Amino acid sequence: MTAVLYEKSGRIVTLTLNRAETRNALSSDVIDALVDGLRQANADESVSCVLIAGAGPGFSSGGNLHELRSLTTTKKLRRPEIEEWYRSGIQRIPATFNSIDVVTIAAVHGHAIGAGCDLAAMCDLRIAATNASFAESFVRVGLISGDGGAWFLPRVIGLARAREMMLTAQPVDAAKALSWGLVNAVVEKDRLMDAARDVAEQIASQPPNALRASKQLFRSIENLDLEGSLKIAATFQAMLQVQPDHLEAIDSILEKRTPRFTGSFS
Repeated sequence: MTAVLYEKSGRIVTLTLNRAETRNALSSDVIDALVDGLRQANADESVSCVLIAGAGPGFSSGGNLHELRSLTTTKKLRRPEIEEWYRSGIQRIPATFNSIDVVTIAAVHGHAIGAGCDLAAMCDLRIAATNASFAESFVRVGLISGDGGAWFLPRVIGLARAREMMLTAQPVDAAKALSWGLVNAVVEKDRLMDAARDVAEQIASQPPNALRASKQLFRSIENLDLEGSLKIAATFQAMLQVQPDHLEAIDSILEKRTPRFTGSFS
């Protein structure tokens, strides 16, 4: 069985975690397939947006507890070996998210626990079903967020709320997640994928090179002051302004017609 399903429709790719029997735990095969899927979508210039969803009753239960336990009980790994296991394993997910230029949307239903919650936080946008529940539950098993959640989550909901989630390990329901800004919208479960696709289609209808440049801009100015960010913004703006899609966007508005974007660079 394929660990992550890859489906493309127009300019949108849907990656579905396909391990319902483990509640889509992020075991090694799922990690490999998810990273490969993200890279494949990013390399395809005809893709503008990636939806990430989970098969079965929930989004993702996070790390595979059996796999984690085996590191010390069966494999007898020492501390340096465990560090390398993280670097070459689950930490490839945040590294990939932080390097790709396609827009990502998490469609979350049921539980998004531990690394599953962090996975949702790595996406640009999050749409949740009314039954969604988010938890940073690492301390419950004597661990911390080893997959980049401590970097991503505060950037989504702020440091104080991220600390509350991480230190109490208490779940956050969909309504609270919406009020905290953890998700962008909450819809009925049976409308989740349609609602997520609606947002993806709105995004994918924009000029492809401007979308990717926007992602690059966000990443480039993350730790800069205003002066530095303005310099980079001017560079990106000059690059885009000489592209065919910029003129096509303006012409389509003035001519009141649907734009025909190519995503090409001149």
